[in-house]
Amino acid sequence: MELRREINEGLNVIESWNSANDFIFFGKGGEMASNRTDDQEISMLSLHLVQLSLVYVNTLMIQQVLAEPAWQNRLNTHDLRGLTPLVYSHVNPYGSFRLDLNSRLPIDPPRFGPKSVGTQLLFSYDQQTG
Repeated sequence: MELRREINEGLNVIESWNSANDFIFFGKGGEMASNRTDDQEISMLSLHLVQLSLVYVNTLMIQQVLAEPAWQNRLNTHDLRGLTPLVYSHVNPYGSFRLDLNSRLPIDPPRFGPKSVGTQLLFSYDQQTG
């Protein structure tokens, strides 16, 4: 039974990875636009770069939230095991993106207090769950 659970969890990770790939690589239904091997390789490497960047930024944001005292004792082992940085519901693939290399995302260092991201998320969570 334990082996079946581990296999199922592994399959869920792969499904999540493939779902993120489909979301990121949405043009032409996720099909390659070229038959040239070099172009396909560049497309796949670009896809992996975007996906890994998304996971990296999400990991930093999750760490920032979990570092706040308001969340320290709220999550148990099962909750923490269910966390994944491979989420993309907050990403808009159709909009325009302004890249400013002179500014940073407000991820580092963690902010604490009543106006922090983690406190606001916890407040929203408490309101939704009653």
